[in-house]
Amino acid sequence: MQNRRHFIRGSGLVLSAAALGGLAACSRTSTGGGEDTGAGGSDGGGGGDLLSQLQDAGTITVGFAGEAPYSFEEGGELMGATLALHREIFGELGIDKVEGKLTDWGSLIPGLNSRQFDAVSAGMSILPDRCAQAAFSEPEFQYTTALMVPMGNPEGLVDMNSFVDSGLTVATMSGAVESDYVAALGLDSIEVGGPQDGVDALKAGNAAAFALTAISLNWLADNTVDDVEVTESFVQEIDGVKQVGAGGTVFRQEDTSLLDAYNEKLAAIIGDPERYLSIVGDFGFSEEELPPEEMTSEILCSGDLSFLQ
Repeated sequence: MQNRRHFIRGSGLVLSAAALGGLAACSRTSTGGGEDTGAGGSDGGGGGDLLSQLQDAGTITVGFAGEAPYSFEEGGELMGATLALHREIFGELGIDKVEGKLTDWGSLIPGLNSRQFDAVSAGMSILPDRCAQAAFSEPEFQYTTALMVPMGNPEGLVDMNSFVDSGLTVATMSGAVESDYVAALGLDSIEVGGPQDGVDALKAGNAAAFALTAISLNWLADNTVDDVEVTESFVQEIDGVKQVGAGGTVFRQEDTSLLDAYNEKLAAIIGDPERYLSIVGDFGFSEEELPPEEMTSEILCSGDLSFLQ
C-alpha cells in the first residue's frame, strides 16, 4: 500500500489555500465569547469551559450541510465519514452523543459563531479566509475534484480547463473551492446550494457537468443518481499551481481546549491508517484521502506553502 504520509514533498503539489485564499493567519486568539448560551446548553465562554460543559452534558451539537459522504441524514439517521470520526473522537473525550443541525453550507461558520451549534461537521476545506473566521482542526481528509457528466461523457470533459472557451456551463456548489476555480478561470457557470441541486442542474441540461470533490460525486453516482458518470479525479491547476484540498472540523476560535483535545485524539487516528480506514472506509474513503503529515492546519491557514514545492 502506498505511503501517503510523505505524498506532498517532492511532488511539486501545493494546496488550494496557496492560490485561492488571502494570507490571513489561522488565529487561536479569543474573540471574546461573553455569556451567550451554547448549543449544548453551556455558557459560551472560551478556553476550557466548553469542553468541560460538553463533557458534563454528554452531548455535542454539530452543524452539517447534508453533503454525502461527509455528513448527511438517511432514514432520519445522522451519518457520514465526519460523523463517524466525531463519534469516535468525542466519545473518547467523554461526550457520548453527537447531534446534528442541518444548515446551508454558507451559513455553517456564521451559525457556529452565533452559537447555534458547537462545531462544524462537513469536511470543510481549510482556507485562509475561513481561518480568519474560525479555528480548524488538523486535516482529516485530503481530496481532489471530479466532474459528474451525462452517461458517456458526450462533451469529453476532463477537468475545469475543458470549459475554457468551450461555451459550456459548469455547475458548482456555492462556497465550495470549485467555485473559486471557476472565478479564476473565468468560466461560464451556475452556482447551486447543495449536491442535489447540482445533480438537478445537470439533469435539466442547465450545465454540462457538476464539479465537486471526487469522493462526493462518486458517492452520489453509486448511491442515488442514475444515468450519470463521474470522471477520473484530477488536481486542478490555477496559474501554474496545482490545487490539493484538505478538510477539517471547525470550532470557534475561543474554544481552544476543545480544539486541542480534539486534535490530540485525531492525531492518533491519522497516525494509524488501519484505524483511520476502519472509521471512514465504509463511506468510500481510502488511504488516498489520508492527509500526509506535512499537511497541517497552520500551513493551510497561512497560505504560504512554498516549502512544500
